[in-house]
Amino acid sequence: MSPKELVLALFTAAFTDHDPEAARALVTADYIQHNPQVPTGAEGLKGLVPLVEQSGMSVTTHRVISEGDLVVLHSTFDNADAFGAPSLAAFDVFRVEDGKVAEHWDNLQPIPETTMSGRGMTDGPTEVTDLDRTEENKALVLGFVRDVLGGAAPEKAPMYSEVYMQHNPQLADGIDGLIAGTKAWAEQGFVITKFEPQIVVAEGNFVFVASDATVSDQPWAFFDLWRVEDGKIVEHWDVVSPTPAQMVHDNGKF
Repeated sequence: MSPKELVLALFTAAFTDHDPEAARALVTADYIQHNPQVPTGAEGLKGLVPLVEQSGMSVTTHRVISEGDLVVLHSTFDNADAFGAPSLAAFDVFRVEDGKVAEHWDNLQPIPETTMSGRGMTDGPTEVTDLDRTEENKALVLGFVRDVLGGAAPEKAPMYSEVYMQHNPQLADGIDGLIAGTKAWAEQGFVITKFEPQIVVAEGNFVFVASDATVSDQPWAFFDLWRVEDGKIVEHWDVVSPTPAQMVHDNGKF
């Protein structure tokens, strides 16, 4: 199986078929878990599957992108009250090694009833295109992350995007909406002082970046996905959450 096929088979086994043995067979014995609430190792994953089945939670995967040994799934979890909210937006990142899934990172965020832009947290285009522009698009997005989100040169923001369709529920469309939202957060005391990419996965017109951030002196995780078209960033999705101080393993968020 390709990395995408392997990861989708694992996701199906765990969240659709609720088959702990099938899920266990697709991961390495020392499967490294970064979800703060799930024990590390293959047995930790196996133990999660019955809890998912008992909760009645269902999953819909909207986007799948892959680069090398990394695969990113962009999904919605419904009936997810047992895991924190009726519906959750999620990014899951998997690393594949020697034909099995060896490592997993994720971020989840409750989906609100309304958003500033009127777009949902997971709707929009899903087709992967422009495979020949993967490296170019990755460089563009990493420049945007460095200059705008990381604060190296925020005045360069307009050069990265002319149309910026926003799926973050608290931000309006456009680069102006991003800047206004960031300013409003700062005025409320939520100041970003660190924004460091830890995982980057690009495939064609989609570029995913998972970043370790500090917001008002507290650790946060930002999992962002951008869609690029003709050399400009045109659309953005994200899942943002505080990083808990206590986890059930020693692997950290990243």
